[in-house]
Amino acid sequence: MKVTATAIPDVLLIEPDVFGDERGFFMETWQRKKFAEIGIDYDFVQDNHSRSIKGTLRGLHYQLPPRAQGKLVRVTVGEVYDVAVDIRPGSPTFGRWVGVYLSAENRHLFWIPPGFAHGFYVTSEVAEFQYKCTDYYAPELERCIRWDDPQLSVAWPLEGSPLVSVKDGQGLRLDQVEFRE
Repeated sequence: MKVTATAIPDVLLIEPDVFGDERGFFMETWQRKKFAEIGIDYDFVQDNHSRSIKGTLRGLHYQLPPRAQGKLVRVTVGEVYDVAVDIRPGSPTFGRWVGVYLSAENRHLFWIPPGFAHGFYVTSEVAEFQYKCTDYYAPELERCIRWDDPQLSVAWPLEGSPLVSVKDGQGLRLDQVEFRE
């Protein structure tokens, strides 16, 4: 597996080894020992799977400590532009973001550690998005930063106005949201 640190070093792009032939392919998407060697040594407690149509933007979501979630994400159908925003108080990269394309074709995984807000934008006709979480969903601790916060200036590859949920449309600006150590 090839591991690439992004502009925010704790956020990793992972290219798994893919073994293919005329029948198809095989790849390992999680193996605790191998991932621990690259610094991802967590007990994943929940797997999620979403399906979204083109133009859907989900995020930017995070959970407050003590239930902050790390996420190991991948796309199994279609393509998304995936974004992680550093919201760790005191971090030298606080408020910075990094984005990558994830697709069924490139088979990349993206590691977003606890302390980051996360979101994605669907660039294909449909996308199926799967992710492992380091903590359980805790709606009372969930928060949302506006996807279009001018302070963040995320360069989403939008084609027109994105489709967002009511909840995501009511997200707050970075300077308005709550953080905890």
